[in-house]
Amino acid sequence: MVDTDAKIAWQLFHLNWLPIAVMGGLLALGLSVTGLRLEPVAYGITLAIAASLVAIAYRHRIARGDLADPKLIFSLGTTGQVIMTCAIVGPLSYVAGKMGFPLQDHALLAVDRALGLDPEPIARFVNEYPWLADVLARGYSLIKWPLLGVPVVLALTARYVRLQLFMLAMSLALAVTIAISALVPAIGTYYALQLPAAQLPDINTAVYAGQLRDILALRDGSLHELQLFKLSGIVSFPSFHAASAVLYMWALWPVRRIGGIAAALNLLMIAATPVIGAHYIVDVAGGIALAAASIWAAKAYLEWMGRAANSVAKDASPVWQPGLG
Repeated sequence: MVDTDAKIAWQLFHLNWLPIAVMGGLLALGLSVTGLRLEPVAYGITLAIAASLVAIAYRHRIARGDLADPKLIFSLGTTGQVIMTCAIVGPLSYVAGKMGFPLQDHALLAVDRALGLDPEPIARFVNEYPWLADVLARGYSLIKWPLLGVPVVLALTARYVRLQLFMLAMSLALAVTIAISALVPAIGTYYALQLPAAQLPDINTAVYAGQLRDILALRDGSLHELQLFKLSGIVSFPSFHAASAVLYMWALWPVRRIGGIAAALNLLMIAATPVIGAHYIVDVAGGIALAAASIWAAKAYLEWMGRAANSVAKDASPVWQPGLG
């Protein structure tokens, strides 16, 4: 990898193991303290896939040296990191939920109403238009595919530094999201409103039903085994759906013909979050703010790397100038 951006991205790639390792350590500690356990087969297969992708990336880098293809390295290596991160943070959110702090649904609902954004009339309005409810349900499900698509798209378009900044910002946002959710747990708008799904027949409330089931089961002690592919989104504030939408939009915006489409789809995901995900409006605002702060922190670290490298060079020409790939 003789390209300067690729070399900078390689440094950032190694840095991105730090938050993964920290969250992995917290998960191991949390499982031992809470008594929760992971179903081993699905978890083992997922980690094996992630490790295989990372191993291929490292083997290619070591074998080819400066002739290594950065597109191959960063598409496979970062995809492996994404898979590993998701495999850790899903169960870690349950460990956080197991801490059992008082539910804050009524407080979050009060904030929404103080802002003049009562979630009940919003949900009833959507329920009156089945086509709108269907569009929002499809929009809400968009969170999954960009997780794997962003590494491939940015690597293939040689935006290596931007890809690693995305990975760093996403890890920071996830870590902060889980920490806050442990202290400010909530189930969702329909729980606070005591609004049964039967009154909203045209809205897909399966996501809300899953988080209601799992949060209550965590609190009454009936949930012991965490099955990776059956975990629900039990985080309310801040909304990681909203945070991830901002992260995806920022990551893909410079990519010609893709950036605009990604922005439109992710704005749809944000719009779907209060209704399909039963999130409070303040959850969405918090997620957006958290994503913006995480992107800023990642870019600030890149700038610090540039200043540190230039100071080491002393009187020589600057080693590199930080860019966004």
